[in-house]
Amino acid sequence: MKSRTQARSLALQVLYEVDLSHHSPAEALQHRLEETPLPPSLAEFARQIVLGVHPVAKDLDRVLAHFAPEWPMEEIAAIDRNILRIACWELTMTDTPIKVAINEAVELAKSYGSENSPRFVNGVLGSVVNRLDEVKQALMAVTPAKEK
Repeated sequence: MKSRTQARSLALQVLYEVDLSHHSPAEALQHRLEETPLPPSLAEFARQIVLGVHPVAKDLDRVLAHFAPEWPMEEIAAIDRNILRIACWELTMTDTPIKVAINEAVELAKSYGSENSPRFVNGVLGSVVNRLDEVKQALMAVTPAKEK
């Protein structure tokens, strides 16, 4: 597994745990890093994902719901929901190339999701990318200033 993929995987595990158990993101991240140590730069990347996605998760959900209207966010599998959140956050709040963000999300879906997860994630993210400027504007309007 590529190094940044490992960091994304760890961040996904943390966000999934937080989503289902409402544990503190910082504590969940610390526990994961104790179980699966990463080099400092990768641990920092995982931390950036967790602390970037978690505060805006509901805003990301609203944006994503627009692109998957037949699937209410609360009905999407928690793992798929968190993969989509990470990818959408990366697409809008970082300089991660579009292809990389989508490919990484699809790979996470293959590793952690159901049989249909990769296709679903790819489809939703394809729709997001087609209107990426609009999505960025919507998220930038609700993102705390420290995130921008």
